Parts: sequence; structure tokens; C-alpha cells
Amino acid sequence: MVAALQLAAESQHDEPRFVLQGVPWWTYVALRDALDDQAGLKLTYLEGTLELMSPSMLHEDAKTIIARLLEAWATERRVDLRGFGSTTFRQEARKRGLEPDECYKLGKLDEDGVPDIAIEVIVSSGLVDKMAVYAGLGVPEVWVWRPNTAAIVVNHLLDGAYQRSERSEVLPTLDLGELANFVKPGENQTELVRAYQAVLRAR
Repeated sequence: MVAALQLAAESQHDEPRFVLQGVPWWTYVALRDALDDQAGLKLTYLEGTLELMSPSMLHEDAKTIIARLLEAWATERRVDLRGFGSTTFRQEARKRGLEPDECYKLGKLDEDGVPDIAIEVIVSSGLVDKMAVYAGLGVPEVWVWRPNTAAIVVNHLLDGAYQRSERSEVLPTLDLGELANFVKPGENQTELVRAYQAVLRAR
């Protein structure tokens, strides 16, 4: 079963995806648990529809850069921002589950809670509406980065739906436009972080 679900990318931009319909909750949970040793394989579940996706190198490069830049900002500004990577968040009652590319919480994450911020890098179109999954889970903010725009778009949860915002309400003092200027996949990640730190320290 696991071997049949192995996904392979032919180039750094390929993101193979499979979608399965009519998947019971217990099957999704069993698959997620069984595939935990498959590095990077992401599962998104929404009311019986299950997508399996293998992220591309571009995807992983960009999300890592964003994470390192955000964590550098938090370090420089002494903000208690705690990273939980691609932790699986799921709720049986809502029939939803997924792994963010990166996620963060201001302070301690409750055992049954959700992150304050989820980060999504979108290189290719998904087959399941991840924003509907996030909304059902109650994640306050979802930040989205696409290589064609090179900007970070904030989606803020309001009355059960996401609305775009220019700034984060969770981290209102963070200039996301400035941070996004340093998201340059393919370049030296350490030097990008150092350059961003220099800008922060110049203030």
C-alpha cells in the first residue's frame, strides 16, 4: 500500500498530486500515521476528499527561507514566536486535517489547539481547498507566498471566512513586504538571513 503511494518529482518544480474521493476519517488517520516516515509527503483531508502531495525543491526552498527570515525577525525583536513546522492538525468533528508548510504560535501551543499563523507556499494548484480546511480548523491567519508574485499575502479569519489583509494582526509590527524582498529561492539562505538581519538592526 505504502509503495503504491510513493510520489516522485522529475524536476525541482514538479509536485505530484493524487486525490482520493469518499475516504472515511479513520482511513485518513491510518494513512497519515502509516506515512509519517515518508519525508515531506503532505496529506490534506476535507470532508472525505484526500489529497496526497510531494513538495518540489522550489517549494521547500521558499518555505525554509520564509521560516528562517521570520525566526530571525522574532529573534531580533525578542518575540516569543514558537515554530511547529509541518505538524499535523486535524479535527474529526470538522472532518478536516492537514500539515502546514510552516506554522507558528505566539507563546505556548495548547495540546488541542491550532497555530496562530500557518504559512503556505503555492508552486502548483492544489486539488483540495486548503483554505476551507484552515477555516474549519480555526487557524487565525494563513500567509501565502507564490513565486509568480513574490509577495506574502495575509489571509485573516473573520466570521468563518478568510479576508485578505496587508498586515498581520498576529504580528502587527512585522513589515511583511520587507521580509518578502528577501525570499529568493535558489540563493544562499544564510546570506539572505544575514542581509535581512542587517536591515532590522539598522533601525
